[in-house]
Amino acid sequence: MTNIVLLGGNGYLGRELSKQWLARNPQAALYIVSRSGNNQFQNSQVYNLKADVTDFNAVNALLPDQVDYIVDLIGAPAKDPQQLININQKPADVMQKIAEQKQVKSMGIIGGILGPKSFVTIKAKLIRQLKQSTIPLAYVEPTLVYGAGRSDSMAKMVPLLKFFGIFSRKLKPVTVTSVV
Repeated sequence: MTNIVLLGGNGYLGRELSKQWLARNPQAALYIVSRSGNNQFQNSQVYNLKADVTDFNAVNALLPDQVDYIVDLIGAPAKDPQQLININQKPADVMQKIAEQKQVKSMGIIGGILGPKSFVTIKAKLIRQLKQSTIPLAYVEPTLVYGAGRSDSMAKMVPLLKFFGIFSRKLKPVTVTSVV
């Protein structure tokens, strides 16, 4: 059995990652940790856990002794610097501490190259920080992610960004399946 921990895995990317991971490894157990503990994706191999993802002790207490992979899917822009740290930095710190303590095979994070400068900067800083760990890091740095039913205001920008993406990679939107 492969044990996988997804921090914040009940969102748009997390649901797609869960589906694809279970399709590729039917023996996997996914421990999805979020503040709500709710998830639209239901499967007998998915364990939805409620915890403050910025609190190492709270998260660690819910996890199995053996963890093979851990992925931080939490992140968002914020105007307030402290909120930016709480949303982006603290969950990454929790992931790194769990990864190193449990000696996982690999950890992963979603970066970002499109958005407010403060968001792009903190995501780049986190990737540099996590690369310094003894645990291997897998990361992606997408622009706008679309597909698989996403229909919010950002998804409406996809046609325009596809056009501008011809001229700049930083503006080219990517499908959620490609990111995952």
